[in-house]
Amino acid sequence: MDSERAKFLFENGAILLLLEFPVGSEFGIDYNSWTVGPNFRGVKMIPKGIHFVYYSSVSSTNQLGPRSGFFYNFSAKEIVVKKWDAQKEDICHTHLSEEEIRTLEGNKQDMDRFLGPYPYERYKQWVSLSSHVTQDTVDLLQPQCGSIYSATQFESEASTSESRQLALAAKSMESDQKSNALPQMKNVVETSIKYSIVPKKYPDGATPAQITEYSLDSSYALKALMAQRFQNNSDGILGEIQFAFLCFILGQNYDSFEQWKRLVHLLCSSGKAAVKFPNTFLSFISLLHFQIREIPSDFFVDIVSSDNFLTVTLHELFQNLVCDGIDPKLKQRGLSFRKHLTDKFKWDFTSEPDEYAPVVVEMT
Repeated sequence: MDSERAKFLFENGAILLLLEFPVGSEFGIDYNSWTVGPNFRGVKMIPKGIHFVYYSSVSSTNQLGPRSGFFYNFSAKEIVVKKWDAQKEDICHTHLSEEEIRTLEGNKQDMDRFLGPYPYERYKQWVSLSSHVTQDTVDLLQPQCGSIYSATQFESEASTSESRQLALAAKSMESDQKSNALPQMKNVVETSIKYSIVPKKYPDGATPAQITEYSLDSSYALKALMAQRFQNNSDGILGEIQFAFLCFILGQNYDSFEQWKRLVHLLCSSGKAAVKFPNTFLSFISLLHFQIREIPSDFFVDIVSSDNFLTVTLHELFQNLVCDGIDPKLKQRGLSFRKHLTDKFKWDFTSEPDEYAPVVVEMT
């Protein structure tokens, strides 16, 4: 990067200050992560827009803890200050007065040596994976607490001596009385990602013929979700697919992987919707292309293709894209995508997956 370009980015990019973060911990933004050294104070030259910040603290035995993260929409020249809370073992936001902000802005040159530059060589990669994630997406999906946790957060259920005695009495037939005395745990609601719930495949009161029709094609459920959750804006569901993918790949949140699979299958199995909304499916194919390219090879086979999820689901998509009424541009994009996957992964989309194979019943 030439000096003029670097100067422009320094003056116009955002800054994330991270104070008192433990040395040896992991810190990352988008597709870049580092092990924190003693002089680290944050990141400079951050492009305006949505970014994902994540971190893992290090223990006294140099073991990294579970990953946490959050999405943030940076403005140009904005200075965001976060501080490590040793008691909570988490990052907290620091509210600054206008005078403190002006002081920081005046000391940008002095702070420079403590700030790592945002790696612009991978910025296009981030944009390709977050192009549909907007502030509305973040507001809709991010947990109430504002953070994405890789490990499920639990809390003890409130109890009294009477309720504990009743619980023990109810479980008195169980052999391990010691385990019965343990406190009951529940998920912390404020930490749950607010993902969409996919509707039933068919409407209430549907006839047997309609149930069969809607079970073979998920377009009814897709349209219902689009109307109820996203006001028929296709960017909404595409944004959630990208949000879930990033929370899984970068935030290491497994529930997000399950949501990604649900939404990907919903679109891939919606043939009638592909006829009606070609632009949505053109964007969907581009989205999948970039996502599949970024799935790390070390767990690609184990997690993504062990149950043939992608091959079976994409087989449905490609079958739908060669049906009558499909937009020619969408059909061509689908064929090109299929060829790319076949060439790269040797996946066969021409024969029926085992899931669809007829069941042979032996007569005795």
